[in-house]
Amino acid sequence: MKIKFQNNQIEVKGPLSGFALAKLFDFKKPLAMIFNGEQLDLQRNIDTDGVLEFIDESHPAALEILRHSASHLLAQAVLHLYPHALFGFGPAIENGFYYDIDFGDVNISDADFPKIEAEMKRLAKENFPIIRRELSKAEALELFKNNPYKEELINEITDQISVYSQGDFVDLCGGIHLPSTGYIKHFKIQSLAGAYWRGDSNNKQLTRIYATAFFSKEALNHHLAMLEEAKKRDHRKLGRELDLFMLNEYAPGEPFFLNKGLIIRNELENYWYDIHTKRGYEFVKTPIILNRELWETSGHWFNYKENMYTTKIEDQDFAIKPMNCPGSILVYQNGLHSYNDLPIRMGELGLVHRYEASGALSGLFRVREFTQDDAHIYCTPSQLQSELIELLQLFDDIYSVFGLSYKIELSTRPEKNYIGDIATWDLSEQALANACKAVGKEFKLNPGDGAFYGPKLDYKLNDSIGRVWQCGTIQLDMNLPKRFQMTYIDENNEKKQPIMLHRAIYGSIERFMGILIENFAGNFPLWLAPEQVRVLPVNTQIHSEGAKKLNAALVEAGLRSSLDASNEKLGYRMRNAQLKKVKYTVVVGDQELANNTVTYRIYGNQAQVTVPLADFIARLHEEIASKALEPAPLE
Repeated sequence: MKIKFQNNQIEVKGPLSGFALAKLFDFKKPLAMIFNGEQLDLQRNIDTDGVLEFIDESHPAALEILRHSASHLLAQAVLHLYPHALFGFGPAIENGFYYDIDFGDVNISDADFPKIEAEMKRLAKENFPIIRRELSKAEALELFKNNPYKEELINEITDQISVYSQGDFVDLCGGIHLPSTGYIKHFKIQSLAGAYWRGDSNNKQLTRIYATAFFSKEALNHHLAMLEEAKKRDHRKLGRELDLFMLNEYAPGEPFFLNKGLIIRNELENYWYDIHTKRGYEFVKTPIILNRELWETSGHWFNYKENMYTTKIEDQDFAIKPMNCPGSILVYQNGLHSYNDLPIRMGELGLVHRYEASGALSGLFRVREFTQDDAHIYCTPSQLQSELIELLQLFDDIYSVFGLSYKIELSTRPEKNYIGDIATWDLSEQALANACKAVGKEFKLNPGDGAFYGPKLDYKLNDSIGRVWQCGTIQLDMNLPKRFQMTYIDENNEKKQPIMLHRAIYGSIERFMGILIENFAGNFPLWLAPEQVRVLPVNTQIHSEGAKKLNAALVEAGLRSSLDASNEKLGYRMRNAQLKKVKYTVVVGDQELANNTVTYRIYGNQAQVTVPLADFIARLHEEIASKALEPAPLE
């Protein structure tokens, strides 16, 4: 058989295992392999021609393999400690892995983590080979006859059934895995949660154990430190402490914005309107409740109904909009359009509602009611490339204001429940790829994750502590214009169908605010800060009147300033301003009143600076106008 590896191709007599091939090609420390595009364990034998690649610790797939194997190690340790435990699913996930376990009448808690970890370490040191076997359905059912969860899964499997064993433990699994348990050295059990079997609330609730694993102690410690930092930045915690928003059981998934939070929200909206106005957008506001017939035409009623809130009005079905697109289309159809009118860039901060299970709701990140910073662009085929390039540049401009870097994923046609023909999808996917290449933006393919009406570019933002957030999207749609019979008159006086681009940059204002709260840890840039200045009289009996006049002058200058002339000591009031993350704290005493100066301190900085009032106001105006991420250095 002929095996190609990197730039080498050799002819050998097979079959050969991955271990033998690694030795043959002198590849050091392989974990698994990829043969003709398929990931395989090293124990698997190769007996056909093909292209070979090895997976080592540096490979993008390595962590998932490690964590999948670590989930089996966790299950083996649990079985040793709790022999009657029954196991459900145990997959690798984005930052670790979990296992859903039925402990019967036994209740476990965080206090049990150390002994489970100790048993995992002992089993890892045993360095049990992790061995794959293929079984018939009858053999698998016999092996797992005492585990109803595995039996249910086995009865649904139509492909080859495989199991993996390590020492005295065996699990139903498709793979792939590390060569042995000895590779699993650096892990940490993190938390417990309840999880219904297969996510169905009609099924029994199992115990889900969350954990993570890395190839080095340094990487594990870095990850755990990041998680601790993330706890401090939790937007729900900071939202309470900084009086930004509240949640209430009478409106699950629908946040209440308090005064300070509304200031941030309004600043985000004002910036959005300003930058879009300069880019030639027009703005609309469309109804929240629309007739079923519209949603049937758009395809939402048949492809998205389980996420929609519906109601009846005078015996007709209506839906609260989960998306703004159909309303935008109705606005487009309100008049006749010539090719000279296009492109039309139509923006809307549209309130939408989508059903989310109560257990999935999470602060501002996962809600049922949110405002999308939507825009829909209607253009001709000849304008498509330039409009996409313009959008890519707009995304760049906006994200850079917040100091957020990003990566782009191109999500392609879903395997099912999509509308339109495949040829149109292929053209749309290629147009998005070409636009990225035209502006030098790299992208990663995300097969099958497109919207039901078209492919999309998804923006994955990186925050200040390295976390990744899904935010903006650009969706290319040649299907909805066809379904709604949208037209424009071209230069030959013929009716043509426009191309429709859906796009959101914040994604949702609520979620974007949550990301910003955590990204800045509540210490917002001055232009976003709900309280930009707090004025503190040194002695509330002597300096309060002068402090009051100074505060009024700052407010008159357009700054968000407040006065704290309470009877508490100055140190206490200063500390309280720091706890509320006020950007500039101003102290007013005898010298400041006599010289019309300001003594200020920047949040997080102990140094105090005294400057003329006019200079202080000019400094803040410049910082706000430039939307600086950090204050200028003290002089």
